[in-house]
Amino acid sequence: MLALIQMMDSIWVGCGGSWTGLVTHNPNSSVLSVISAKLDYLQAVHIAGTKGKGSTAAYLSNILRAEGYSVGCYTSPHMMSIRERISLGQSGNPVSTKTLNKLFHMIKPKLDEAIQLENGSLTHFEVLTATAFTLMAEEKVDIAVIEAGLGGARDATNILCSSELAASVITTIGEEHLAALGGSLESIAVAKSGIIKYGRPVVLGGPFLSHVDRILRDKASVMCSPVVSASDAGIRTSIKGLIILDGRPCQLSDIMIQVERDFPLSIELSDVKLRMLGRHQLQNASSAACVALCLRDQGCQISDRSIRAGLENTFLLGRSQFLASREAEVLGLPGVTILLDGAHTKDSAKALVDTVRMAFPDARVALVVAMASDKDHLAFAREFLSGFQLEAVFLTEADIAGGKSRTASASLLIDCWIQASEELGINTLHDGTEKNPELLEENKIILATEKSPEVAMRAANETLRRRAGNRSSVIVVTGSLHIVSLLLASLHR
Repeated sequence: MLALIQMMDSIWVGCGGSWTGLVTHNPNSSVLSVISAKLDYLQAVHIAGTKGKGSTAAYLSNILRAEGYSVGCYTSPHMMSIRERISLGQSGNPVSTKTLNKLFHMIKPKLDEAIQLENGSLTHFEVLTATAFTLMAEEKVDIAVIEAGLGGARDATNILCSSELAASVITTIGEEHLAALGGSLESIAVAKSGIIKYGRPVVLGGPFLSHVDRILRDKASVMCSPVVSASDAGIRTSIKGLIILDGRPCQLSDIMIQVERDFPLSIELSDVKLRMLGRHQLQNASSAACVALCLRDQGCQISDRSIRAGLENTFLLGRSQFLASREAEVLGLPGVTILLDGAHTKDSAKALVDTVRMAFPDARVALVVAMASDKDHLAFAREFLSGFQLEAVFLTEADIAGGKSRTASASLLIDCWIQASEELGINTLHDGTEKNPELLEENKIILATEKSPEVAMRAANETLRRRAGNRSSVIVVTGSLHIVSLLLASLHR
């Protein structure tokens, strides 16, 4: 393995290995001096939010590439390779190992100096941020699309000033990372609003609770930043149905934007074929379209055709991802419909429930779930149990970056699901009763633990085979991007 990958992985582990990257305690950290002199020419879109950042960044990047721009995109986390976090140029492909290794050797003396100045306390995310910005400067990209890691005001990415910022975007405000961001939705909103810069437009995704919306708009007012809300009445979106494209479902959607306040934005897109499913993904697509229109208002050449093409060409691993039939065969489950989604919060669980209900209104569903220890497991379980009729839930474990303590045990998870089912008055089979064949036909949800995701998927398939018969069925793998990454990696062994 080349030096850069080794260096990044060692820093990741040494810093606790959080997938979120960790907020820097010093946005002016010395590591960012590696790139501070290189930002003068850069124009960027800065995206923060609890959920939807990565999808919005991907949509926008593909819109710009469809128009012919050279785009630098920096997102997190990655699924298979750390190279996925940085893409350069028009292809959208992860940065090459050769390019990353060459850049590492170029900036390593500065990184070593920064590590000394910070007493060895640099985070994995700070080093990656410095690397990404340096690469974009070296490649002279036309525009950079930057996803914040955690928070906004004190995030390592928040070194862009007004002259370098084309627009900022705040997608959603939710209760993830409460402890790190002040303990309330209000404090989270304040943290996210830190990316709003003087005089530069801000696109709000939403919809937000009224008091959260007010915090964001008040900050924009103080910064004299015009606001475009993708949830305003002048923006109408709808899902018209599902079609099969290249063997996978996609949703036909309409996006109609007519905004007159601050500056006029207008586009009408009918029958957009979105490969990422769900109303939340339509909202992300609408937000990205709003950003593209803001850029067009500033003089960028972006056609309606490019906006449509960018939205339709966007796909992310582990977000509403249906495995192809050949991939299901590799997992030893030929003919099985398998949906992978890294949902791990109450809100993302609700979005996933809505997506499954839309795509498979009459299907029997079995879940395979593994989660990190710092998530709200009970709220997550409630959303699924109250969302639709489940046949079975198999709780398992997947290694979480940062150590064993960050992995929620299967025994802890099943206790939470039992508690949630009792609170909701839902009958379940658990404590080994699922092993008795005569009980499998009862109209109760099976809750069981399995030692690995692979074993859990086989158990889910067997349960659906016995219970669903010839009716359509689907296995949904969720709870963490880590379990999704694990299963995707197994496809390439």
